[in-house]
Amino acid sequence: MLEKLRLTLHHTEMRTLLWLIAVTIAGTACAEAPPALETTFESQPRTIYLVSHGWHTGIVIRLSDLPHDAWPESAFLPRAEYIEVGWGNREYYQAADPGAWLALKAAFVPGPSVLHLVGFRIPVEQYFSASEVIALPVSDAGLARLVAYIRDNYERDDAGHPIQLGVGLYGESAFYESVETFHLFNNCNTWTAHALRIAGIRVGSHLTAPELIKDARQAAQTAPSGTYK
Repeated sequence: MLEKLRLTLHHTEMRTLLWLIAVTIAGTACAEAPPALETTFESQPRTIYLVSHGWHTGIVIRLSDLPHDAWPESAFLPRAEYIEVGWGNREYYQAADPGAWLALKAAFVPGPSVLHLVGFRIPVEQYFSASEVIALPVSDAGLARLVAYIRDNYERDDAGHPIQLGVGLYGESAFYESVETFHLFNNCNTWTAHALRIAGIRVGSHLTAPELIKDARQAAQTAPSGTYK
């Protein structure tokens, strides 16, 4: 199973490498200064995880850290103890073999997006043994804001239900329509960075995964207990 997962993640890395080529062609960068957060935890600190798949990133949340009604949509992955959330261009992210054309189209033609949710039960570092995983402390309030942001990203039908587009890339996973628009300056990594800042993590809004991972490593190493609200 792990070998299959590694091969799948390699495929994902190749897909996102094509995206990096598009960013390089554009020759631009977009970064925001991390917010200054110096308040204390109001309750027990929690842990979320940033996962690097090479040039793509995802956020992992442990469901037992949430109130039972905080994320009803997680019930669509009934066996999950953890859920990884990724976001990206709808056409590119779901394509079996996206190619350079779809990468360029995703970068320069604003288009619809998707959420990619993966449920699993084993420890995060074990499940993503082929990837870098960074543990990040958050407060209950920060975790609640993060989950609320994810829930607000679902595109919903007239009955208010998330619109599922099909199975995901690996494991027990699925794609869901997202309300946001994907473009060069709102890509998978800037979306992840924005979600982390909502949770209270000090990272900049970076176009590429390596820059975001660098910020996250520093946040994990330098943040004393109780710095995030």
